[in-house]
Order: sequence, then C-alpha cells, then structure tokens
Amino acid sequence: MTAYVKINDKISIAGQLALEDFPGVAAAGFKAVVNNRPDGEEATQPSSADEAAAAAAAGLAYAHIPVTGASITEGDVRALQAFLAKVDGPTLAHCRSGTRSLTLYAIGEVLDHRMDRNAVIPFGAEIGIDLRGADAWLERHGR
Repeated sequence: MTAYVKINDKISIAGQLALEDFPGVAAAGFKAVVNNRPDGEEATQPSSADEAAAAAAAGLAYAHIPVTGASITEGDVRALQAFLAKVDGPTLAHCRSGTRSLTLYAIGEVLDHRMDRNAVIPFGAEIGIDLRGADAWLERHGR
C-alpha cells in the first residue's frame, strides 16, 4: 500500500493511490478514501470512476473533491469536512503528493478556530508538507 501520514484519528494523507492499493487501505483500518485530484491531471493516474469502483470493491466509502492549489474554494474545504463528519472511522485523503489534501484540512481547521493561522506552516513542516499555499489562501480570504 502507498505510504501515508496520520494527521489524527479521523484523517491521514497520502500521495496518489494505485487501484491495487484499495484493499490494503481497507485492511489498514480506513473506512473511506477522498480523492483530491482532478481527473486527467496525469496520464497514469486512475480516473475517479475507477477509484470509486475500487473503493466500493474494498468496502470503502469514497468522495471525489478535485482541487488544484489555485482553485480551492471554501466549498471544497466544507465538502471535505462534511465527508469526514459522516464517515464512521478514519479516512485516507490523497492527491499527487498529499499537499492539497492537507491544505484543505488545515484551512478548515483555521476557519473553524481549531488551529491558529500562525500554526499552519509549522504544522505542515512537522510532517514534511509545505503549507505556504494554505497560508496564502487564508491571507487572500482575510483569515
């Protein structure tokens, strides 16, 4: 299975999953997968439809919340939060490297006052993810 980073009991992040990773994701105790990549970003990535089928076959809930760094909206952040809230157990969110998935999560934490904006970049650095994009998003949106 693709390596992942546990953020907390509700969410972990990973780079791109292969379709054959989905049974391992379920075996590792995850209950759901969130795909944060737009379809067709790279020729070798599985489509969202293929990921949804692989998730269903592995008994996992699935959501596709495609974003690019420049296209993230508060609606995307809230969609991730809503999905996490309805899943009973841990979720593995993925994109190409894990950065977009963690960016969505961190923005939501700041918007809901569970994280101070000044903690965003150090939070990412602790796990090896550059969250300057999340910080810039928060700055652009007056947070």
